[in-house]
Amino acid sequence: MEINIYCDESCHLPNDGMPIMVLGAVWCPKTESRRIAENIREIKKNYRLPPYFEIKWTKVSPAKIEFYHDIINYFFNEKELHFRGLVAEKEGLDHKKYYQDHDDWYYKMYFNLLKIIISPKDAYYIFLDIKDTRGRDKVRKLHEVICNSKYDFDRKIIKTIQHVRSHEIEQVQLADLLGGAIGYKNRDLSTSTAKTELINSIKSMSGYNLKSSTLFQESKFNLFRWNPDWKRDKNG
Repeated sequence: MEINIYCDESCHLPNDGMPIMVLGAVWCPKTESRRIAENIREIKKNYRLPPYFEIKWTKVSPAKIEFYHDIINYFFNEKELHFRGLVAEKEGLDHKKYYQDHDDWYYKMYFNLLKIIISPKDAYYIFLDIKDTRGRDKVRKLHEVICNSKYDFDRKIIKTIQHVRSHEIEQVQLADLLGGAIGYKNRDLSTSTAKTELINSIKSMSGYNLKSSTLFQESKFNLFRWNPDWKRDKNG
C-alpha cells in the first residue's frame, strides 16, 4: 500500500522560550488523499469559506467554533484518517551529554514520531510544512535519517519527503489543528474559551486526556510524550 503522511511542527527552535516542541502527523492511503481533501473543502464551503481558507489552530475562535467542530468530527468519523502527535519537553535538554546538537535531537524526535507509522511492507510519501528558512536542508537530512534507521538504503519504503505549503494541502492543515490542540493543552493554557471547547471535544472523541502517551497500537489518535529524563507521563 502507498501511504501519504502529512507533518506539521511547532515550537521547534532551540531558543524560542517554549517549554515543549510538538510534532504532528496525519496519514491516509494515497488513493484516498484527493477524496479526503475534497471532503474538507466541502466543509469549508458549507460555512461559506473559500476553498483556500487555511485551517489553523491559531484561527480557532468563537466565530468559527462550529466549523472547527465539524472538522474535528470529520477526522474522527473518517476511517482512513489517522493522527500521531509527539510532545517533547525542551526544558532540561542536555545535548552535550549525548554528543549531539539541537538539530540532531530534532531529527531523533521526528524519527520517534514516524517510527510506528512506517512499515517495511508499504511505501510512504511524506509532506512537511516546515516553518523556517532551512526547509530544504531539513527535508534532505530527515530523509537520510529515516531511511538509514529503517535500513531503507534504496529508498523503496520512504519514497519521497518534500516541503509543501500548508495552505494548499488540507491534511497538513489538519495536522496543524490537532497538533496545536495538543500543544495548547500541554502548556496548560486556558486563554480561549473556543480552543478549550474544541480540546474538550477532541478529548471526548479520542478517549484520551491529550497529556499522556497512548499505547503504540492506538491507530486513530496516537500520542507520545517524550522528556529528557524519561520521567513518568504527566496526567491531566
